[in-house]
Order: sequence, then C-alpha cells, then structure tokens
Amino acid sequence: MTDLHACLMRGQLDAALTRLYSSPVRARCAALLEEFKTVFGCKPNVLFSAPGRTELGGNHTDHQRGCVLAAAVDLDILSAAAPNSSGQIRVQSQGYPLTTVDLRDLTPKSEEANTSAALIRGVAARMAELGCPLQGAGLDACITSTVPGGSGLSSSAAFEVLIGTMLNELFFGGRCTPVELAQIGQYAENVFFGKPCGLMDQTASSVGGVVAIDFADTAHPTVEQISLDLTAAGYGLCILDSGADHADLTAEYAAITDELRAVCGFFGKEVLREISEEEFLSYLPQVRAAAGDRAVLRAFHFYAENRRAMEEAQALRKGDFNRFLSLVQESGRSSAMYLQNVVPTGQTAHQELMVTLALCERILQGRGAVRVHGGGFAGTAQAFVPLDILAEFQEKTEAVLGTGSCHVVTIRPVGSIQIQQEGFYD
Repeated sequence: MTDLHACLMRGQLDAALTRLYSSPVRARCAALLEEFKTVFGCKPNVLFSAPGRTELGGNHTDHQRGCVLAAAVDLDILSAAAPNSSGQIRVQSQGYPLTTVDLRDLTPKSEEANTSAALIRGVAARMAELGCPLQGAGLDACITSTVPGGSGLSSSAAFEVLIGTMLNELFFGGRCTPVELAQIGQYAENVFFGKPCGLMDQTASSVGGVVAIDFADTAHPTVEQISLDLTAAGYGLCILDSGADHADLTAEYAAITDELRAVCGFFGKEVLREISEEEFLSYLPQVRAAAGDRAVLRAFHFYAENRRAMEEAQALRKGDFNRFLSLVQESGRSSAMYLQNVVPTGQTAHQELMVTLALCERILQGRGAVRVHGGGFAGTAQAFVPLDILAEFQEKTEAVLGTGSCHVVTIRPVGSIQIQQEGFYD
C-alpha cells in the first residue's frame, strides 16, 4: 500500500493540492495524517476535500424552484480516511468528540436531529438505497475544516458532500455523479438532520467552480459550469461576518417560505416558479388581501431575482464583469427592500448586517458591489472589491466588525474530490 505521508512529503501531491488551495497546505495535511494515526492506531490511505460555497446570485430563489448562481471557494473540509470492516463509520472532527454511526441501522433517530451523526447516517442511508454495498463495510475519518461555522459558506453542505464522496469513491466505484451526491446530502439534511434546505449549497460544493443551476425540475436540476477568473477581472471576493447573534431567527427564515406559500396558495400552486409573473400581477389586489403586503413584496423579489440570476450567468458567459457587478448590486437592494431579509423584524438597536452593508458601500465609494449573502438577517455580506483597495477594505471593515471578520476567498475550480498523485476524479 502506498505510504500517503511519504507521498505528501516528497511533493507527489503538490500538483493536486495546488488546484485546490491558494496557499501551501502540506503541513496541514501532514498534521491531519498524524492525528488519524493517533485516533485510530493505523495509517490513513486517502485524502478527501469538499469546499464551502458562496452564493453569487439568486437570493432565496432555490426553495421556489428558481435559478441560482453559486461558486465553490478555497475554504474546505479536509479528511484523512481509511476503510475498515467494523460495520461503523467513525468520524473524528477536530475539536469535537468522536462520532460513531452503526451501518446496520440506517433509520432516522429523533435524538440525532441537528447533529453531525444525523448527516452521516442520512448520507449512508440514501447511498445504501441507491445500491452502495455498505453492509459489512466501515470507514474511519479524521477531518479538519477551514469553513467557519455560521459564516454563510455552508459548512454543513460541505460535510454532507464530503461523507458522500468518501463512500462513493471507497465503496461504490464512483458511480454517483456530483449532482447525485448533492441530492444525497440534501436528503440527509431534510430527512435525518431535520432542516428543509434547498439544493444550491450541496451542488456548489460537489460540482465546483462557478455553477448556474436551474431548479425547475428538482429531481433533475440543470447545472452549468461557467468560467470566471476574478483576479484577471481585477477583483477580490470578500465574505464579511456581520457579528450578529444567529440565535432565535428560525421564525424569520420560516416566515419567508410561509409567506410565499400563502401567495402560492391563492393560485393553488406549491412554488412561485409554477405561477407566471403576469398572472401574479393580474391578481395583485386579491393576493394582497389573501397573503399580506410583505408576502407580496417578497414575491416581487423572487420574480426579479430569478431573472437576475439568469442575467448574471449570461454576463459571465460573455465576459461582461461590469454588467455582472451591476446585477449583484441590484440583487442586494432587492433583498433589503422587498425580500426584507437584512434586519430582523422589529429590531432597532441591533441591525448589524445593515451596518455591514452600509460600511462596505462607504469604503467602496461606487466601485465593485456588495449585497446580503445567503439566508440573511444575522448572516454575512458579500463584497466584490477592486484589488487595488482590497487590503484597505479588509483593514477598514475589520476595524469595525472585528479581526478575522473579512474572509478573502478565491473560487475553487473543482468540487468534492479525492486527492491523489495522478490528479482528480469526481
């Protein structure tokens, strides 16, 4: 068996690692291999990586079967792994207790809701349903993450996709496509973890690069990779932590889907993608009476944002980055004005995300673009910053928001992957 540590230290994995990371990571990989030996008493024989993601366009459109634009980033979850024959998946996440899942019982557990064990069990259950031979198998894995929790970069999706990729490559001959791995992750999160998420986060992590996704048919979403070289365009990409407390916002997020469901209910439909904008507008007085004005405004956002996501993808295809930036800025305004997912309902003293947006706009002074990123309310902002002021932008935002609050990320060209000497396969 190839000694993975020796290959790493001889530089035989450098070409593969260079495609994934913007900075040297050999020491990080070596430390993870050593940790695996300490935890499991043997050497790992394979490395895997699954990236976090950033939403570039389509704010809150995926759950209405709309269009989105997303990208994998160079922050990831890295795993050292080895198959075993214990009938268990054992995962040691750095800084957390060992998680063990018995592969002989792949049914949802109420006591595991909202835990990593639920995601592992859910991914394994769905892969077993698809024919992956997990009976009598087993897996040991040590993982470390540079995707900050609660950062809006989707650490949970990266974790789901990572587990799926390991099982797919080690036990299923790589039969699952990246899109299928994303759907497996979504299934685990919906059914086992207990969160009704969309499919954007998992797809961006599994496919990699910049992806335009159309969820009109959720069973078979249309996924297209689009080339984007931010450095060549003269911009850096920043994700800014507003510093807001994420607690007690479940009702805010639920209100968006509940109110849009009320709009759809007027027409006897499930999602807005099934209702034309013309039909929505023709019944606007009746819809206002039935669902309320905030619900109507949120529907206005969906229709415009869905078009915008498609226009953003087209701008990138044409290499028109200025048009793309203009659309990003429009997206941010629509989210704040119509979707209203920047300030929690009734808050006056605590409007951290809106302050973050205002601060970024003041520093940028009409250059680049800034918008709410992801779910909103207490989450993150996204800024495209000209490279000539990137250092100044980071310094000035962190002076207000705190050291480490401005994450400068790069777009990663590949999604979840097994890292090997010969290159990549997915």
